Amino acid sequence: MYERITRGVKIIVRPQYLDGQSKPEEGHFVWAYTITIENHGRETVTLRTRYWKITDANGQVQEVRGAGVVGEQPELKPGDTYSYTSGCPLKTSSGFMVGAYQMQKADGEFINVDIPAFSLDSPHEKHAIN
Repeated sequence: MYERITRGVKIIVRPQYLDGQSKPEEGHFVWAYTITIENHGRETVTLRTRYWKITDANGQVQEVRGAGVVGEQPELKPGDTYSYTSGCPLKTSSGFMVGAYQMQKADGEFINVDIPAFSLDSPHEKHAIN
């Protein structure tokens, strides 16, 4: 589990390797990740956009930008929690993701909320710490 709090908004990430959708012999590795967003602040925020930087084990970088998450732009009042699950395919058995959400406060101000960097690792590969 990975966590980060930015301006009262806590992001929790739980990645999971998907054996059933991955085909290592074909260079196709798939992960799901569940994100929980908790509003610990005093103001209502609405998630407007997302940004992801995805890096595989070969250093190939893919950037993804778009409106909302999984087709939604959730509004979180103080104390509210919102969770969703999405996925990420890679051509390598490991990689990592990092990103940010752009949230809009009730007064119209936009704030960037960091998504902590998290690791995507196949449980079938040996990993060495250098």
